[in-house]
Amino acid sequence: MQDTITIAKKVAGEKAAELIRPGMVVGLGTGSTAYWAIQKIGAMVKQGLEIRAIATSEASAQLARELRIPLTTFAETQHLDVDIDGADEISEKLDVIKGGGGALLREKIVAYHSRQLVIIADEHKYVPVLGKFPLAVEVIPFGWEITQVKLQSLGCKPQLRKKDDKIFITDNGNYIIDCAFGTIKDPGEINAAIDGIPGVVETGLFVQMAHTVVLGYENGSTKILQR
Repeated sequence: MQDTITIAKKVAGEKAAELIRPGMVVGLGTGSTAYWAIQKIGAMVKQGLEIRAIATSEASAQLARELRIPLTTFAETQHLDVDIDGADEISEKLDVIKGGGGALLREKIVAYHSRQLVIIADEHKYVPVLGKFPLAVEVIPFGWEITQVKLQSLGCKPQLRKKDDKIFITDNGNYIIDCAFGTIKDPGEINAAIDGIPGVVETGLFVQMAHTVVLGYENGSTKILQR
């Protein structure tokens, strides 16, 4: 039996998949909520839907291949019609924190080149102000220690991400520093300040990038928010 959080994620992902139309180029997000969207898209492809997709991580690409969703690359297309991806936090202004799964760089590239970014999440990810969830910052390995010092000077508590007692390595061969700000009152300002630090590749702040947010609720209902 599925728990209520899983139900909320599943209905959000499946609702967002309904936005896909034949012939579209679709961004496939990463994470536990995007998983359900990809599963639904796979079922739609099996039923005859013709699309192409670009995955935001190796994990999502592998899932797409298993479901026989046709994959393409930016060498073959310069835009996407819709990108469906999850979030760690969504503010009332529809600014988003992503990167809990470690795919923030590819996620932001795909989102930036999409005509519509659809963020999917369970109801608990919708918050008044961002910052309780640590902000993921992807950095190059060289000099990460001094990069972390500079990040700390912005008012956060930074921590190098590890997995199984080893440094977490992104699909791009980089490190992630999780920055606990507590509260991020001005996401645009923080994003710009972090981007200005040499060694930083990308941040998990998606400021005014989401066009649509689909929230899933534990009772199986959904709510759509538009920017």
